[in-house]
Amino acid sequence: MAEFLSKTEYSLKSLVTGKIFNDTGWILEAPGENKQGLIRAIYRKKQMDVKDERYGIYKYADWLPVNRMLKGSSAPVTYKSTGLAKELGLENLYITFSGYWPEKKAWMKTCSFKETEAYSVCARLDPGQEKILVVASAGNTARSFARVCSDNNIPLLLCVPEDNIDVLWFDGPLNDNVKLIVSRSGGDYFDAIHLSNLACSIDRFLPEGGAKNIARREGMGTTVLSAVTTIGSIPEYYFQAVGSGTGAIAAWEANLRLIGDGRFGNRKMKLMVSQNTPFTPIYDAWKAGSRDMLPLDDDLARKQVEEIMAKVLSNRKPPYALAGGLFDALSDTKGDVLLANNQEAKEAAELIQKAEGIDIHPAAAIATATLIKASREKMLKNDSLIMLNVTGGGEDKYRRNRKLFYLEPSIVFDINPDTEEVISKLEKLF
Repeated sequence: MAEFLSKTEYSLKSLVTGKIFNDTGWILEAPGENKQGLIRAIYRKKQMDVKDERYGIYKYADWLPVNRMLKGSSAPVTYKSTGLAKELGLENLYITFSGYWPEKKAWMKTCSFKETEAYSVCARLDPGQEKILVVASAGNTARSFARVCSDNNIPLLLCVPEDNIDVLWFDGPLNDNVKLIVSRSGGDYFDAIHLSNLACSIDRFLPEGGAKNIARREGMGTTVLSAVTTIGSIPEYYFQAVGSGTGAIAAWEANLRLIGDGRFGNRKMKLMVSQNTPFTPIYDAWKAGSRDMLPLDDDLARKQVEEIMAKVLSNRKPPYALAGGLFDALSDTKGDVLLANNQEAKEAAELIQKAEGIDIHPAAAIATATLIKASREKMLKNDSLIMLNVTGGGEDKYRRNRKLFYLEPSIVFDINPDTEEVISKLEKLF
């Protein structure tokens, strides 16, 4: 692995008040503020120097809030599409691919862009701290954090819905520093988040923080850094499927930083984010012109989540309304929220396989389906500069001819568990 030269220099900014302050550790929100809002990293280096491929994702370390380099990372790869572009009649379609595709020099062993989050978040951790990192996930995030933490000996507690644990596959057994707890079958991502919140009420557990963690967003933002440094300019349109919308927020923030760099133009990409019908809470709020999420019945939400193909897009409480959240990102970029159903996603995945030669994850298929519809409905010009964020793929390629190991849960909790029982069992887990 290449030598990591020094800790990245940055400060933090409140998106509520504009206040600038230092990162004194695992800060997830601005101190002393009552209104909900994200914090943003302000890097000392205004122009990013991209390092070589030996650094993996840390080739973008100038704009990552990290203390160290971890082993095993890979950066997203961007290339100009020929196959899909020809099918859609688009002259300037670029695909940013996060997954496993050796022919394109994409080496993410968990086959998802969630690896970018895990390598950034875990590298932000102080190597000397002894708390146990807690991550709630609908699937791909859990697989990525499990792999990174196991390989780098970082204690981790995963909280996942039991119905989603089939995605926790690995090419070898994980180390014992990674533990899994689940909400019983019938629960969803929201139930997993509830378990993670109970765990974090115990002092020795550390909340990963989700969208509030600058390192998570900066890791995801490397997709845009890859695209822009490959293309040489900022795209007009950005297509991605969203559950929480954190990836789209990260894309917006990376876009603003690249404008500040001065070498790539001053364009703001239109964020064209998508959801999988019938689970469409972000779409519903956006189309209603509401800054706040609309009321959503828990039982109906669980039923809708059961129906969607892209289970990772099932966040019921996304970072939408808070300052610097998805509503602000969509508003600032004049973006939109689009929809695709399971059948459209299936057809999009088949088209990508035929036209580009790679299998993609269901969420990426939702994004591709909305790109196809936008193109066919003439929402885009033939020469529009477009970035399609394929957030996961190559899983069929990676899993073929490999023996797989699955992470088994240490504890299965009821959907509405007794708080004291959860805390008592977790205190004994590590």
